[in-house]
Amino acid sequence: MQEEIIRKINDFKKQRNAVILVHNYQKQEIQEIADFIGDSLGLSREAANTNADVIVFCGVHFMAETALILNPNKKVLLPDLSSGCPMADMITEEQLIQFKKENPQATVVTYINSTAEVKAETDICCTSSNAINIVKSIKNDKIIFCPDRNLGSYVQKVLNKKLILWNGYCPTHMRILPEYVIKQKKKHPNALFLAHPECQPATVDLADEVLSTTGILNYVAKSDKDEFIIGTENEITFMLQRKYPNKKFYTVTDLAVCPNMKKNSLEKVLYVLQEMKNEIKVRKDIASKAIIPIQRMLKIR
Repeated sequence: MQEEIIRKINDFKKQRNAVILVHNYQKQEIQEIADFIGDSLGLSREAANTNADVIVFCGVHFMAETALILNPNKKVLLPDLSSGCPMADMITEEQLIQFKKENPQATVVTYINSTAEVKAETDICCTSSNAINIVKSIKNDKIIFCPDRNLGSYVQKVLNKKLILWNGYCPTHMRILPEYVIKQKKKHPNALFLAHPECQPATVDLADEVLSTTGILNYVAKSDKDEFIIGTENEITFMLQRKYPNKKFYTVTDLAVCPNMKKNSLEKVLYVLQEMKNEIKVRKDIASKAIIPIQRMLKIR
């Protein structure tokens, strides 16, 4: 049954001249049909460079929006329209406009995990991969960082630079509590703890390395160590175990699962390709403003 669905997906992909972009947190079955797998930065770069007419984005809503903003003449399909991002919903366009009024002359840095409307009120976007380099590139001492207070706190600490933080967060990463990490470290004393910067500061402080999802994958690939505790959404841990069966990988907690990322399925991918449904739309006036901070981000490595 699954093989038949995959065959049909590949057939429709050719017919539609479609590309399937897949986030690292997607289920294995989705990753296996991907043309490209990556984190938010990698997916943004891939979306900007694709020659496909149709982009099927296996991730969450803000990612598909970003792909459309970068490709206004292409069709971007999201297999499940209800796959949102709680963090992105923690700040609205109106709230950011008000926050800017309260902090005049501040440069606004917005995490890619945000709506198109919020990006439209932003000076430059960032991802967890490049947030430090983005903030470092800004000459202004007054910087608003939204919506993720945890990523902002980490950037602040690394650069020894005070940021004006919005009080948003990722519920999945917030469930990776320091006490769970300490327990795993005691259980696996030879394991390195690799943490995503969306984790809360007390958890990040316990990390041997703080890395984006792609950063974690690259670090493990180059490391001569063979035991790791992985502090991000658990799919990465399973992906690493499949890729490096001779190494050992441990999740911090079974709670570190993003329910929105898990909403996509092979059946839903087939449905949107076959019926050309679930097309993402962004208002032209919003897209024309939102593309500017995204393009600024993509110019900085």
